[in-house]
Amino acid sequence: MPLKTLFLNPPSFENFDGGAGSRWPATREIESYWYPVWLAYPAGMLEGSRLLDAPSHHVSAEETIKIARDYEFLVLFTSTPGFPGDIRLVKKIREMNPKIKIAFVGPHVSVLPERSLKDCPEIDFVVRKEFDYAACEFANGKPLEEILGISYLKNGTVVHAADRPEVQDLDSLPHVTEIYRRDLDVTRYNVPFLLYPYVSLYTTRGCPAQCTFCLWPQTLSGHPWRKRSTDDVASEMAKAKEFWPNVREFFFDDDTFNIQKVRTIELCSKLKPLKLTWSCTSRVTTDYETLKAMKEAGCRLLIVGYESGDQQILKNIKKGATVERARQFTKDCHKLGLVVHGDFILGLPGETHETINTTIAFAKELDVETIQVSVAHAYPGTELYDYAVKNGFMVGDNKMVDEGGHQLAHIQYPGLPAEEILESVHRFYDEYYFRPKAVFRILRKAAFHAADRKRLYHEAKAFLKVRSMRTKWVKDKREKDDSAAAVAPAKA
Repeated sequence: MPLKTLFLNPPSFENFDGGAGSRWPATREIESYWYPVWLAYPAGMLEGSRLLDAPSHHVSAEETIKIARDYEFLVLFTSTPGFPGDIRLVKKIREMNPKIKIAFVGPHVSVLPERSLKDCPEIDFVVRKEFDYAACEFANGKPLEEILGISYLKNGTVVHAADRPEVQDLDSLPHVTEIYRRDLDVTRYNVPFLLYPYVSLYTTRGCPAQCTFCLWPQTLSGHPWRKRSTDDVASEMAKAKEFWPNVREFFFDDDTFNIQKVRTIELCSKLKPLKLTWSCTSRVTTDYETLKAMKEAGCRLLIVGYESGDQQILKNIKKGATVERARQFTKDCHKLGLVVHGDFILGLPGETHETINTTIAFAKELDVETIQVSVAHAYPGTELYDYAVKNGFMVGDNKMVDEGGHQLAHIQYPGLPAEEILESVHRFYDEYYFRPKAVFRILRKAAFHAADRKRLYHEAKAFLKVRSMRTKWVKDKREKDDSAAAVAPAKA
């Protein structure tokens, strides 16, 4: 028998979705939880294992420690914002269960394996990038010296094993939905723009795009694009439909779901007979014919990374798309009746007061159903991080999140301080959602759907709470900067 293994998405800040499925580790403006897809794969490969998603199931640190007493091996998915808290957690776990073996996985330790091991002696090893097979090999008794893709301490020295090749045969991996059914409660997962309840999974791994800010391809999933067979995906979806008759939507959370037209249309032909409602990620480069096939196969919504309305910024981040193409794509979606959730980022390289205004105007022109506005975060391991550090654009204390895990602006530029970038996030939301067209959409949704009405009320309360916290941060930072400026001439 393999080691009795606990795969853990750890408890952290309140409402913090920090890893294993979240592409933007943070506490959201509105409570959101994504499925721990990455942990589900190896959990399905080891007999006697358990997948514990503590944040979504509101399992406390104390409860997690008690659960870990019964296991021999812990695989914890960490994140950069959550890493300090995860260290404290495993110290307590080791105190309660001295014999337990501990591995950390995820983008943070993939990029900073040496520092992670030295910061936390309780970690027996970390797995760099994809960790499915490495974790399972250790649980099945393979010595550390023979496992590819890991880093560990030996006699005080960090040993880095050779890199493990990316998994090519994705059909050989288990179906994550079977592990969800075994270990998770699907009613615990909520994303504001997806129908509730929903279930998400991957049909591919990797992304060939070169976006400088994007965490996953640069640190975990890689740029080589690998795909499951369309038959394998359709088979899993047919079973998932039987597992959860109450699920209103399935979400394909691939880095880039529809990047290959032929494969997308082929998959759609196999999803269509299942009569599912589903959504997915999409790039603006997707053409009308592909979008039409998706709509006819049951696609409802697309998550689209527009990022900016300024063409130079898109070039700076290597987006591989144009503002004009984004306009045409959005028109095609509107024509087909596809709902779009648009993602925008403020504070990317080249950002100015003018480009922020341009992006807000661009978003209003597109007039998609819902938007998410984030501040640019430079995660270690990304090209954006290297750029910000090299040019001295990181804010002095370099805090990515506040005491509640909410995103803070930690990049600033000459003439555009961090507090103005964060303040612009709220202005963006205000200007977008207080337009008559947007207000009408929200009221119509609330008027005709009782469940949505209750959901919208809770989301509005949560958003206003975060807004208040961020406003206080902006005020405090300005006061601190003003005090520093007043002291400087006196010293001179």
